[in-house]
Amino acid sequence: MKILIIGNGAREHAIAEACQRSPQQPELLVFGTAVNPGLLRLGAKMVMTDSLEDFEKLKKVVEAEKPDFAIAGPEGPIVAGVTDFLAGLGVPCVAPTKELAQLEGSKAFTRLLMTDYGIPGCPQFMSFKKWDEDVTREDVEKLVRAFMENLGGEFVVKADGLCGGKGVKVTGDHLAGTQDGLHFAMQCIEVDGSVVVEEKFIGQEFSLMFLTDGTTLAATPAEQDHKRAFEGDKGPNTGGMGTYSDEHGSLPFLTQDDLDAARDITKQMLHALKDKTGEDFKGVMYGGFIATADGVKLIEYNARFGDPEAMNVLPILKTDFVAVCQAIIAGTLADLPLEFEQQATVVKYAVPEGYPNEPRSGEEIKIFSLPDGCRLYYAAVNMDDAGTITTGTSRALAFVGIADSLAAAERIAEAGAQAVEGPLAHRRDIGTDALIAQRMMHMHQLRGA
Repeated sequence: MKILIIGNGAREHAIAEACQRSPQQPELLVFGTAVNPGLLRLGAKMVMTDSLEDFEKLKKVVEAEKPDFAIAGPEGPIVAGVTDFLAGLGVPCVAPTKELAQLEGSKAFTRLLMTDYGIPGCPQFMSFKKWDEDVTREDVEKLVRAFMENLGGEFVVKADGLCGGKGVKVTGDHLAGTQDGLHFAMQCIEVDGSVVVEEKFIGQEFSLMFLTDGTTLAATPAEQDHKRAFEGDKGPNTGGMGTYSDEHGSLPFLTQDDLDAARDITKQMLHALKDKTGEDFKGVMYGGFIATADGVKLIEYNARFGDPEAMNVLPILKTDFVAVCQAIIAGTLADLPLEFEQQATVVKYAVPEGYPNEPRSGEEIKIFSLPDGCRLYYAAVNMDDAGTITTGTSRALAFVGIADSLAAAERIAEAGAQAVEGPLAHRRDIGTDALIAQRMMHMHQLRGA
């Protein structure tokens, strides 16, 4: 068997490793934009491209290599329609079609779908489109400002298209007030043609990913992502500085009711997507949720494995991942229950100094021996013919601590992140007792318990 993996980051490194653990022992073929040392060490054959959306080059690779199926990692090629393209070549892909991928590709699509089908967890929102001959820029500005003021000056502005996790700004965190919000909203409209403005939720965010064949939903452990660049949740948004999940497959501040509510929202979304498009969503429905005093609300959906979240769940997956992919494609996921080790996981990303605004790229990285229980996944790094590894312009290395408790997993991840030499930085607070205690206290206060 031969599996084509699209993408070459840490998420795809974790996907490839999960495939390699399969008793089916597949060959691994990677279509990527840079050489990933971790993928090479797994024995993957890497085919280089300037863009993951160069489908004509992908066609040549498929015709030459004849993979049995594909797994698409990043959102870009998925939203661009790689699943449809591969289907035309007779290769099934573990990722949704272009129409279904609007779930991630358009914030407005998802919110309108929730409204049309009466799905719970939706905020007050409005979508604003670019001005034209009938509606002036000033008209749009007035409408945006009026809605922001109607929300009491507490709101979220979301770029409608893909922004690598950096297209959302919130008052109090990134925006000083309505004028800041209006400025960012108008920028988004100029770039994407539209923008979504919605009410600001107060609570604790969590990620919950579901593998699905279009009918069955198989949940993975819940995680909490940390978007802000610096400790204490300060600084600009990033693609994600790290994540953690406890040994129960949950988070210390969540209840079973919270997880059930997130599942119910996703189940209703899955049915709505099928009803609207007539197509089965095959792949990963990754929900970003927030637990509030008024229950669980939906922040957004992604149409693929999260990065870093994939590195929390795939290393502890006991079920044959290749068989899971085959079941997703065949529509038989109900016959293959997912099992995970009852272990806590903590992911800490090491990033170039200056990331995300002015990352130091081209700097050499040296990795020393890792502590027991620590996994290393390579992300945006470069490797020359001599094996020298240097930083790129994005997240570089993901260190994953795996243990029987969160405290132990955090210590392992931190020790791993310290076992590297070079101009790198990471968030030491992710997964620590102090940070988790803050999260638990916050939810305790919100719930009034």
